[in-house]
Amino acid sequence: MSFCRTLGWSVACLLCIMLVSGLAGCAAGGDVRMDGPSLFGDAAATSGEPEATLKFYFGGEKKAATDEVWAAVSDYVKTKGLNVKFSVNFIPWPEYSGKLLVMAAAGDRWDLNFDSEGSFKQMASRGSYMRLNDLLPVYAPHLYDRYRQQHNLPSATIGGDIVGLPWSIKMNQRPYAGWRVDLAEKAGIYREPESVRTAEDVDSLLHDLKKAYPNQKLSRIPALPLYVVRDEWVDLGFHGLGFYLNDPHYKVQAIEDQPFYADAAFMSKAWYEGGILNPDSKIDTEDAADQWRNGKMLFTLTSHEWAYAADPGFADASYRQQMSLLYPDKKTVNRSPIANVVAINRNAEHPELVLRFLDMLETDERLFDLVVYGIQGKTYELDGGKVKYPDNLNFSTSNYMDWGGQWALWKPQFLRPTETYPGDFWKEEARFAELPVNVDSPVEGLLLNDQSISPLLEERDQIYEDYGKSIEYGMMPDVAKALSDYRMLQQDNGLDTIIREVQRQVDQFLAAQHQHS
Repeated sequence: MSFCRTLGWSVACLLCIMLVSGLAGCAAGGDVRMDGPSLFGDAAATSGEPEATLKFYFGGEKKAATDEVWAAVSDYVKTKGLNVKFSVNFIPWPEYSGKLLVMAAAGDRWDLNFDSEGSFKQMASRGSYMRLNDLLPVYAPHLYDRYRQQHNLPSATIGGDIVGLPWSIKMNQRPYAGWRVDLAEKAGIYREPESVRTAEDVDSLLHDLKKAYPNQKLSRIPALPLYVVRDEWVDLGFHGLGFYLNDPHYKVQAIEDQPFYADAAFMSKAWYEGGILNPDSKIDTEDAADQWRNGKMLFTLTSHEWAYAADPGFADASYRQQMSLLYPDKKTVNRSPIANVVAINRNAEHPELVLRFLDMLETDERLFDLVVYGIQGKTYELDGGKVKYPDNLNFSTSNYMDWGGQWALWKPQFLRPTETYPGDFWKEEARFAELPVNVDSPVEGLLLNDQSISPLLEERDQIYEDYGKSIEYGMMPDVAKALSDYRMLQQDNGLDTIIREVQRQVDQFLAAQHQHS
């Protein structure tokens, strides 16, 4: 449910090329229907406060009924004493994290935005988000109580300051290989269930598909994510740094210096030269999930969520997928609570009102239905307790449901079954995350501060953009030489200094965790 929205460093990005969006889970409750000019009669505020406009940012494309739905949200919360209206804005996913960073640096004023782990850490480390320690218990007491019960606020805390409001869904996004099995079978290409498990298995499948469909776009995903899982590498979401999960000392290292990075580079080179990787993969900014669902790609990497969703969201009902879990015996870390998070801008004009709205969302199922699903009869229908698209709409053509970035607002107590996520879907996701091979990160809750090494990191990112990305996508003529040159450039840019500072913070964090345990 969330794309990668970080800048550069495609290991973090590519492991998040998971197909996203969707809703639900369980529960029933009040329905919201269209009943005339106002859904809720006289929506005059009862609080006596002047009307305020809350400006929100989410990712993806703005759906057709968005403004109408959020006008209804405004009408509803006004009847509850919250005199606000909403300006709900969307930024396309490929541009999202970059634009947030630019907007924050420029001092732009907005109230709330969605964020995800890598981007959130960058924004938080630069002081882009408001400290909520004093405001949260006062203006969102129900939400604060839930966070205390679930112990997940530390993930959104930096230097003792609460700077984000994480989601509460337990998941793991270890990658599944996915391919268009309808086209594969048509070409006589068959794979036994769960038989595509390794990078070599994926390579064989991709070559078979390329031979059968030489003129179709096959994949935009380089090999690196496969090797990250194979070698149990934990990405810190911080400028290409990480450690091995089986290392008891959690030694921080640069990804480009690892043997698996070279293995992946050579595999990507073979894919690029063989036409398996699309030539424009490195610069393609179109939504990868949309490309898969619209039939523009024959292969993808996705997660348990989308491997088992009842409706994968294909634009054409004739499309079918087959999925296979990669490296099932290898350990991977579960998704962080800040995989999907909302945060209040440090320059927000109305933080107290935002928190009051979020607290209402925590306790009011009718409001939750309205925000997440929209207006019954226009953007969704109810079949018993199950949410369905109106007859003329589906996942790809939805006029509101499945809007991007809603995930951080999900409340398990209110989520309804949907056509995509039926019955106990989210309980099954939680069960999958509890398997012995799926583990919580040993540094869960670590938010790295980049202030002392910011210039070095900026140059490191630029070197990656200029050289590293092309290596990962197989575009360099001489992989061995390119790798050697790239590693030297990063080393000369003060890599040792960067690693020392990050290691210091990791060790400090682990020592504090040990002390509290």
